[in-house]
Amino acid sequence: MYWTLDLASHLEDAPFPASRDELIDYAIRSGAPLEVIENLQDMEDEGELYEGIEDIWPDYPRKDDFLFNEDEY
Repeated sequence: MYWTLDLASHLEDAPFPASRDELIDYAIRSGAPLEVIENLQDMEDEGELYEGIEDIWPDYPRKDDFLFNEDEY
């Protein structure tokens, strides 16, 4: 299982909190690439709810990770 920014971006608008099965269903309905669905299927299903993309991919970059000043634009 691997995540990239492009793959993870397909789950940004997912209806969190969600279970693994709900995320798989969302990915299929939204037309996400097969790699996204395979990554979700590879996750262990412990019945837990995921609160956001960070629960799936802890290294997902947040807005604070980028070094630019929004006040300049």
